[in-house]
Amino acid sequence: MVRPDRLLCRGFRQPVTEMLLASTYPSPVSDHRPLARPHQRFTDDGRRVSEVLTYARRGSRFTPSQQGSWDAHQQDWVIPDAAVDGAGFDLADVFGRRAPLIVEIGSGIGEATAALAAQRPDHDILAFEVWRPGVAHTLGLLAGAGASNVRLLGVDAVWSMEHLIAPGQLEELWTFFPDPWPKTKHHKRRIVNPEFARLAASRLKPGGVWRLATDWAAYAERMVAVLDQEPGLLGGRVERWADRPVTKFERKGVAVERDIVDLRYVAR
Repeated sequence: MVRPDRLLCRGFRQPVTEMLLASTYPSPVSDHRPLARPHQRFTDDGRRVSEVLTYARRGSRFTPSQQGSWDAHQQDWVIPDAAVDGAGFDLADVFGRRAPLIVEIGSGIGEATAALAAQRPDHDILAFEVWRPGVAHTLGLLAGAGASNVRLLGVDAVWSMEHLIAPGQLEELWTFFPDPWPKTKHHKRRIVNPEFARLAASRLKPGGVWRLATDWAAYAERMVAVLDQEPGLLGGRVERWADRPVTKFERKGVAVERDIVDLRYVAR
């Protein structure tokens, strides 16, 4: 079952070697980059090529509290989906400054996002989340924490990493509790795969850190297997990252006796 507070990005059934395994990546923020939306591809004879999604969009109803947070802060802290398709889109314009950049993929309801951002006012944090009520809840937490250094974006995180983030631009990448897609037939939907590992390694600066956490033992093993094979990364299992707050989601995993596994990989 897909959990709506989890993540959250999109892969492609079109040969990934054409997109991510090339020796170089398209220049980010190019006027000639493909559109972020919609992702529709067709064969030469007109048949649609279905996509492999690593997330599912869930309901969009807001609670009264979420609606209030959305109304108060959406204009300032949420990047409109269509904005990234515009010529000359620049994250520095969105944040209003140039600062060390952190990307979080799958920010959920923002418990970790708000706490970590408040501790890092000198960093900009770009948080990807497609579940709109989660985004609204995050806005309220950011306001409460006084963290105005976060921008939320609901388009494909893989596309954005490839086209909006320059090689060597990221200080850190956070992927906390991504959907494990436990059924074998769904493993292709997992965000941590060799193609994305190579892309992530290319976007982190030398010495930049990719932090991951999962409560799914089999997925943790697969993460380690994939990331250990990526020559641009070095790391493995580590003790729980002390800065990462214990979220409601993590507490649920602990309550059913799941082990929480933290991983840390450094870009070479």
